Amino acid sequence: MTVVWIQPIEVRNINDRKEKLSVICVRKLTFTNSFANMVRLLLLSLSFALIACSSGIHQLRVDYATSPTPPSPNYSLSAHWAALPTKKDAADNVPKKSNLIDSQASAQVDVFFIYPTIFTKKPTNQHQWNADVNDAVLNQEIQLSTILNQATVFNGSCKIYAPYYRQAHLYAFYTNNKDDATNALNLAYEDVKAAFDYYLKNYNQGRPIIIASHSQGSMHGVRLIKEYFDGKELQKQLVAAYLIGRSIKADVFQHIKPTEKPDEIGVWATWNTVGRNYVPFNYETYYKGSVCINPLLWNSSETYTPKELNKGGVAFKFSFAPQLSDAQIQQNMLWVNRPNIKGSWLVKNKSWHRADYNFFYANIRENVALRVEKFLANQNLPASK
Repeated sequence: MTVVWIQPIEVRNINDRKEKLSVICVRKLTFTNSFANMVRLLLLSLSFALIACSSGIHQLRVDYATSPTPPSPNYSLSAHWAALPTKKDAADNVPKKSNLIDSQASAQVDVFFIYPTIFTKKPTNQHQWNADVNDAVLNQEIQLSTILNQATVFNGSCKIYAPYYRQAHLYAFYTNNKDDATNALNLAYEDVKAAFDYYLKNYNQGRPIIIASHSQGSMHGVRLIKEYFDGKELQKQLVAAYLIGRSIKADVFQHIKPTEKPDEIGVWATWNTVGRNYVPFNYETYYKGSVCINPLLWNSSETYTPKELNKGGVAFKFSFAPQLSDAQIQQNMLWVNRPNIKGSWLVKNKSWHRADYNFFYANIRENVALRVEKFLANQNLPASK
């Protein structure tokens, strides 16, 4: 049989710091039928982790200045949105084997979702540093990974708006050329900003807003909140911000604080999930001193939270998995034991960045509903049923 496993490697990131990533390894082996079946089950169970920010790093061989810039998105076209409440897309799904419901049609709150880095492989066209929003193959990957596994968290309480944008290639986070990285990330943010402007003018109509994101998306989400919400008139419409998978300091905003209670409104949350006792190589320069919120408690306490408080995550083929993970904040990171899936003892993976949403899917969904209810009550508006 062919066996696939997760192998940690060391790389250097954009700040020339060593960091552990995981790559997928393949080998042809022969086992007894019983052991082979167990391994197959394990591989099926753990493949959910590979849903965002692909682990392989393709090194770009051209600098930003000599790489053609992809055409700008036109956000008046539904084709340039990964998710809209008015069209059929992956954000309309709910996990298999769950009793969850897509309630976008009756939702009174919007979520503006900014997805993570999916542009990770060797570019298939002349656009090297930033993705082309007209790339049908990449857009399908975005639909089946982050939109399905992450954006759907919000469809129980919100209408989902998620723009395709010229995301920076993963290599922007690992190159030693900071100018190339900055230019690529700035171009990506230009699109996020343009999409949000279009959303405000054409879709929002004064409705409450949630900003949600992951990884590269959370980098852009922070900039968006600073520019549009922090101390601005639009802050009155902010239900909450879920800026997940990014190291963010507590004072990043002047007027918006990290959450410490499950039902607070006008606040933000983030966490970075790693295996218990794992300390990344870049801990001192990246994670140390950053905010970490436990999504099973919705505060920053270091209280251990057993898996029994986990309402459920999503795993292979977008299937619901009860009590998928425990959680505990340690050293500004969210430590977890191995996921609660048969055969997980074989996994040596220590970075669970790709599972920041998956592990705590139902708890995030429940928390969104709670904050939405509180926000609408403060406005004397009935929550949608």
